[in-house]
Amino acid sequence: MSVATARQEVAASPLLSAGHLFLTYPGASAAAVEDISLDLAPGELCGLIGPNGAGKTTLLSILTTLRRPDRGTLAIGGRDALADPALVRRRIGYVPQDLALYDRLSIHENLLFFASMYGLKGRLLGERALFWLDLFGLADKRHRQVRACSGGMKRRLNLVIGLLHDPELLFLDEPTVGIDTQSRHLILDKLLDLNRQGMAMIYTSHYLEEVQSLCRRVVIIDRGRIVAEDSPQHLLSRAEGCSSLVELFLQTTGSAPRE
Repeated sequence: MSVATARQEVAASPLLSAGHLFLTYPGASAAAVEDISLDLAPGELCGLIGPNGAGKTTLLSILTTLRRPDRGTLAIGGRDALADPALVRRRIGYVPQDLALYDRLSIHENLLFFASMYGLKGRLLGERALFWLDLFGLADKRHRQVRACSGGMKRRLNLVIGLLHDPELLFLDEPTVGIDTQSRHLILDKLLDLNRQGMAMIYTSHYLEEVQSLCRRVVIIDRGRIVAEDSPQHLLSRAEGCSSLVELFLQTTGSAPRE
């Protein structure tokens, strides 16, 4: 095998590969995740959407190694993520919907705390922290207590913490929920820049216009299963009477609110 062929095969290998994942919570009458298989290429930005209770958060918890499935396979970077989750966690970042911050600590102190979990310290930590804080407009506010920060600042800090160790694959769970227009614009703009530079992402949001504009592929799940998957353009071209992802989503999952 030539070096060029070997490189092509490596490039073609998925960064994330999940096969036939199942998970049912104790006492539940139906599976939260039922036979989901999903591959993600290096550098891909994939949107994961679904109504409330569809299984998105459960699936993310499995893909980020925070929850073990009842059965199925999961590989990240060619490594078995179920057999050795600690090894693959160095390659991924997770930005949860709920803010994972300490209100009485400053922005910088929050970074120091979470950096210790990544094993970052010294000069490398200082350089990384300053880079990410500057990128998201927080460098001059780094000594402010988190409880004195605006909602948009907290969201940006939540994101910086997930990026601090420079992951290959970033999982984003509602990263722009409930924030001002300027912070939302900044977050989306910087995420696109990072993706263009090669960072792969799985992006979940109820703001479907974000998903349609950001993502090259969209996966719609409902009741624990994948019900549609393709690029936004191809999905819309096959859906009669749909001109937007919002219309397609309602047609696919129904218009009745989910509690």
